[in-house]
Amino acid sequence: MGTTYNDYDVLALVQYLLYRVNVSFVYRLKAPNEERFHFDQSLCCCGGSNKRWEHEVLNGDDQQASGQSMIEIDGSFGEGGGQILRTSVALSALTMTAVRISNIRAKRPQPGLKRQHLTGIEMTGHLVDAEVEGLEVGSTVIEFVPRERRHGRFTLDVGTAGSISLVLQAALPASILSPKPTTFSLRGGTDVKWSPPVDYVERVFGVLLERIGPRIEIEQKRRGHYPRGGGVVECTVHPVESVAPLNIVEFGKLSGVFGVSHCVRLPAHVADRQARSAFTTIQRELGIAAEIRLESYHKDRDPHLGPGSGIVVWADSETGNRLGADSLGDRGIRAEEVGIAAAERLVRDLSTGYAVDSHLADMIIPYLAVADGDSRIGVTEITSHLLTNIWTVERILGTRINVDGSLGGPGIVTVHGEVLSV
Repeated sequence: MGTTYNDYDVLALVQYLLYRVNVSFVYRLKAPNEERFHFDQSLCCCGGSNKRWEHEVLNGDDQQASGQSMIEIDGSFGEGGGQILRTSVALSALTMTAVRISNIRAKRPQPGLKRQHLTGIEMTGHLVDAEVEGLEVGSTVIEFVPRERRHGRFTLDVGTAGSISLVLQAALPASILSPKPTTFSLRGGTDVKWSPPVDYVERVFGVLLERIGPRIEIEQKRRGHYPRGGGVVECTVHPVESVAPLNIVEFGKLSGVFGVSHCVRLPAHVADRQARSAFTTIQRELGIAAEIRLESYHKDRDPHLGPGSGIVVWADSETGNRLGADSLGDRGIRAEEVGIAAAERLVRDLSTGYAVDSHLADMIIPYLAVADGDSRIGVTEITSHLLTNIWTVERILGTRINVDGSLGGPGIVTVHGEVLSV
């Protein structure tokens, strides 16, 4: 009956509730430090280069920050995973304030930084010419000190099937307020476990991001699956002077369902079976015929390094809202099961009547925290991952975020944005 939760979920909720009680007293006694939001031209100090990097830096700001304090983040809070690390570094770069993150991935079987975490921090560090200490595999403490906003073109090999989308999660926030557009050319994994597919980032997250101002253009030149990777993605970010607030609680009337089902280094029928099973499920449950594009390659003309498959589906409303869901193929899992899993997740989210799926909420919260005004979003599921991310945002920015709902159920998140502009 209902959803079951592991110890991390329960601990995250308890920690979050205790933190919110403490924060309420802090706000009554002392307002958040307003100096944290005076970062339009304050900048800090430089890190070393990486052999995998190629970058062309153009027209950075030159004014240096002086005397800024370093915000302390406990990486063991809540889930104690990599999301706290990515969000902390992303917000540090976005606001040009220094952070120190300790107890990194303290609740994982192998604590500390793994190789895939290094690339996201490296990418973000180059965007703001940051001085980074502790950036090595196994490190449980890092210090990230931004110095100068940069733009231009950055090229990085994430390594084998390291997630490109997670690197973008860390790097994109710093790019939205850059002086001019920034382009990332990335090589790694496009469709891998524990991260949103690049299709989702482009088709779902990118659409919502544009509603608040910044625009991203993504070209997926080649897919990369575990273990060999080899995916190639180019992402261009068109920045804004400030971020607009967002008010989308109810999804609205369904107008259409779309998707893309792919397979590489596999027979074309794999992508077809994924799509057909998703189509059948959606038509049965929602009474609408989904339009799902197929992507496959002839074995003699397939440029990919290794086999893999997956499907991303999304639903549009008459009011312009979009919900997304995805599922990844794996050995021992029938293609039909992959398609059904994505479709059922989409149907389940739509049944809540809310406008933002849980993964999208997790990704958009940092942007709303620096918007010019208050935002309200209806979330299809409040996860421990989302609560942990909210805690991180509040800790770094001092932004007030209210969550009306219970763990595992739908809810409404209100973000009292603290405008940040350059």
